Amino acid sequence: MLTSYLATVLLIELTPGPNMAYLAALTLGHGRRAGLAAVAGVALGLALIGVAAATGFAALVAASPVLWNALRWAGTVYLFYLAWETWRDETETSPAGIAGGPSDQHRFFLRGLLTNVLNPKAALFYVAILPRFLPEENASLHDGLVLTGISVTVATAVHLAIVLLAATLHPLLSQPARLRGTRRVLAIALAGIALWFLRASALPAG
Repeated sequence: MLTSYLATVLLIELTPGPNMAYLAALTLGHGRRAGLAAVAGVALGLALIGVAAATGFAALVAASPVLWNALRWAGTVYLFYLAWETWRDETETSPAGIAGGPSDQHRFFLRGLLTNVLNPKAALFYVAILPRFLPEENASLHDGLVLTGISVTVATAVHLAIVLLAATLHPLLSQPARLRGTRRVLAIALAGIALWFLRASALPAG
């Protein structure tokens, strides 16, 4: 059962989503430190959603059409905002320009956190998929938290790999025109993901 769960989590994390596009674009535009700060925020956001699911809050949201639609629309709007910001970002890309200070790292951390608190993909995973791997009888809060910890660990490993890969590719894409083109492709991907999640997370009619 644990092996199946690990494989499921890894497959889901390798499926293109907002984190993948956002972390790649952020690292290419602002450097590795920015990407790592966002990864920490993403991890905390996933952990919060997992804890909420384990304690029953996420199921309550899923059972309320008003709350669920508020979440999916808020998440979609925020993803569009990130896509627009990624598209128009003209940040300095020299080593001195992308180093960033503590306030920048804090900002990127908060964005990573908010991206996942409003992430329909994460909410669907913890509400609809994770419970299938809990014991059929006498499932406890501890069981849910353990599976949440495993999923956050796997997700963070994948996100770190994305940031490190993007940081490695940065010298190859350091020319302004090339970097701008790559960033805009990722911005379009974010917008496309936002539209896909909005459609996929819609409640059945009737």
